[in-house]
Amino acid sequence: MKGKYKFLLLALLIAFASCSFTTKKFEDPDKDKLLIQLITYLLDQGHFEPKDINDDFSAHVFENYLNNLDPFKRYFYESDIKEFEAYKEEIDDQIRAYDVSFFNLTHERLLERIAESKEIYKALLEKPFDFSKEESYNSDYKNLTYVSNKREMKERWRKQLKFSTIANYDEVISSGDVENDSESNEETKPKKVESKKSEKELESEARLSTKKSLDELYDYIDDRLRNDWFAVYINAIVEEFDPHTFYFAPEDKERFDRDISGKFEGIGARLQKKVDGIMVNEIISGGPAWRADELEVGDQILKVRQGDEKEAVNVVGMRLDDAIKFIKGPKGTVVILTLKKVDGTIKDISIKRDVVELEETYAKSSIVEKDGKTFGIINLPKFYISFDDYNERNAASDIRQEIIRLKKEGVEGLVMDLRNNGGGSLQTVVDIAGLFIEEGPVVQVKTTGEAKEVLKDRDKAIVWDGPLVILVNELSASASEILAAAMQDYKRGIVIGSKQTYGKGTVQSVMDLNGMVKNNTNGDLGALKFTTQKFYRINGGSTQLEGVKSDVVVPDRYSYIDIGEKDQENPLPWDKIDAADYDVWTNYFDYDNTINKSKARMADNEQLKLIDANAQWVKKIRDREFYSLNYETYKKEMKVNEEEAKRFSKLSEYKTNLTFTSLPYEVKLMDADSILMEKRDRWHKSLSKDVYVEEAINVLNDIKMSYAIKGDVANSVKN
Repeated sequence: MKGKYKFLLLALLIAFASCSFTTKKFEDPDKDKLLIQLITYLLDQGHFEPKDINDDFSAHVFENYLNNLDPFKRYFYESDIKEFEAYKEEIDDQIRAYDVSFFNLTHERLLERIAESKEIYKALLEKPFDFSKEESYNSDYKNLTYVSNKREMKERWRKQLKFSTIANYDEVISSGDVENDSESNEETKPKKVESKKSEKELESEARLSTKKSLDELYDYIDDRLRNDWFAVYINAIVEEFDPHTFYFAPEDKERFDRDISGKFEGIGARLQKKVDGIMVNEIISGGPAWRADELEVGDQILKVRQGDEKEAVNVVGMRLDDAIKFIKGPKGTVVILTLKKVDGTIKDISIKRDVVELEETYAKSSIVEKDGKTFGIINLPKFYISFDDYNERNAASDIRQEIIRLKKEGVEGLVMDLRNNGGGSLQTVVDIAGLFIEEGPVVQVKTTGEAKEVLKDRDKAIVWDGPLVILVNELSASASEILAAAMQDYKRGIVIGSKQTYGKGTVQSVMDLNGMVKNNTNGDLGALKFTTQKFYRINGGSTQLEGVKSDVVVPDRYSYIDIGEKDQENPLPWDKIDAADYDVWTNYFDYDNTINKSKARMADNEQLKLIDANAQWVKKIRDREFYSLNYETYKKEMKVNEEEAKRFSKLSEYKTNLTFTSLPYEVKLMDADSILMEKRDRWHKSLSKDVYVEEAINVLNDIKMSYAIKGDVANSVKN
C-alpha cells in the first residue's frame, strides 16, 4: 500500500533520539558549555556527513564568525584581529573542551568597539557633506582590509555615511513638494514642484535621516543579549557542516513553530537575513503582499514605516526578528516598505496587513484553451502534508482530485507548474509521481552508514497517462527536483525551465535540545536543524548542487544571479549511487523530436531574448561596486539606470493567445467568495502573459501518444 514508508524517517529519528542520546548525560550547569556539548554531539552522531573538527575547521569558523560580527569591517581594528588570531587554530580544541574563551574575548571587544563607533558616526554626522567633491565609495566590503588606526576608521565610516546620505539627499530632491494641478485632466495626480529649501537645508535633512536610521539600529544592537551573540558563534560552527544546518535560539524556535501553524497576521512574505539587508525569499500566494503585487522575491527591505507614523526605521543590519516585529502587525494596519528592487532601483510600497492564510499554498488548476484545443495547468506552490494524519488534505490527494476534474473537462495535455516551489513532504512526491506512472521507483534515499532505500510507487493505477510538461526554475528545490527528475528519468514528461533547478538534494530534521537534558535548569535551549539524509534520482545521480537540468532551457530574470545551492557556503558535494531498476515510459513516439521543436521555437522567441537581456542587465546592476559621491555624477548614473530600465518595459506588455478559465466547481465557489475570484483572476491574468506557459502548451500540442486510458485504470480512478 502507498504510504507505508510515510513515517519511517520520523520513526527512525525518534528511535535515534530516544536510544542514542539517552546513553549520554548532559548536565553542565553552564548554559554556553551545555549548548556546545549538545550540538557537537548531535552533529557527530546524526549529521549525514560529519566533519573533522580540526585546525582547518577552526580556521574556517574563525573567518566566518568574524565576518558575521563585522561584515562591513567598521568595528574591529587590525590589532584586534591579530590578537584574535591566537585562537584561529584553537577553536577546535575549545569546542572539544566546551571552552568559550574565544567567544568571551570577541564578545567583550565587539561591545567596546560598537560603543566607540557610536561616537564616531554621531560626530561625523554633525558636519555637512560636500557633494561637489570628486570621490567614490566601494561597496565590495568582502575584500576590505581592517583599518590600522582611528584615523582610517573615521575615514571608512565617513564614506559609508556619505554614501547613505547622498541616497537620502537624492530622494529629498527628487520628491520635492507636491500640489494639486487644477489644469490637469488627472485631478487626483499630484504635480511635483521645485523645493523651496536651499541645498544646505536639503543636505542637513538628508544627514539627519541617516543619523536617525543609525540611532534606531544602535538601539537594537544595544538591546541584544549575550545569548543572541552566542547564537551567532554557535551558527558559525554548525554552518561549517552545510548551509542547511542551523541552530535555532529559543526566539527563533518560536518563530519556526508559528510558521508551522500556517496562520498569522502580517504582509504574507517570508524573509531572509542577509549581511546587507533583509531579503524577500518568498511571497505567500493570496496574502496582502501577493494582492498588492509590488513585492518580489529578491527585493531587499531597507526601511519600514508604519502607516500612521512619519519616520521610517532602517532595518539594514538589524536582526531579522527585530525587523519582522516592525513589518508584522494587526489586520487592517498599513506598513510602508522602502525596497531595493532586484534591478537596483529604490521604491516605496504600501501594504495593508491582513490575516495570512496558507490556503494558496494548496494546489490549484485552470483550463487552458488554444486554437480550439483544451489543456490543463496545475500549480503546486509546495508539497504540503499533515504529519498528524495523512488522510487530511495533502498535496498528493489534491493533485489527484484536480486531474480528475480536468479530465472531466476533456483536457488533452497537462502542465505541472513547480516554479518557485521550494519543496516539502517526501511522502507526497512519491504519491504524486505515482499518478503518472503505473508503478516503480521514484527516489532513492541514503543515510550515512546504511544501505540506500528506494521509495516506490506501488499503486498500478495511473490517473493521468496523457501528455505531461513540468515547469521549473532556479527556485524549484528539494521535493520539486525529485518529481521533475523522476518524470525526466522515466521520459514520462518534458521539463521546461531554467538551466538547472536549485540543487538541494538533502533532507533536514529538527531536534528540540530541551528533550535531551534531564532536569534542565538552564532555561530554553532552543533547537538544532541538521542534515540527516541525501536524495538521489532513480538513475543514481544526486540532485545535490546539479539540480535537474531542463530538457528545454529558457532564460529568466534569475539566470545570471548566484541563487542556487552551489552558491551557498559549505554545500555537500554531488555524488552518485547505483541506479534503481525502472522501465522508461514507452507511450511517447516522438519524445526527442518534441524537445528539438521546442528548442527551435525558444531560440526564435523575441520575448525570451528580451528576458535574457534583462537578466544580464540585472546581473550588471547587482555586481556594481563603485559609486560616485559627487552628486552631479551620482544623479547622472541614476538617470542612466532609469533609462536602461525603460528598455525592458515591454516585458510586462507581452500577451499570449491562450484563454484561461476556472473549473466549474470553483466558479460555484466564487459566487460566495469574491476574494477567491480575485485570486483566480490575478492568476489567469499572469498566466496569459507567461511565455513559459505558452511554450508548455505548444509542447503538449506537439506530443503524439496513445491517450486512451485503459478501462481498468479508469474504473480505479472512479472508485
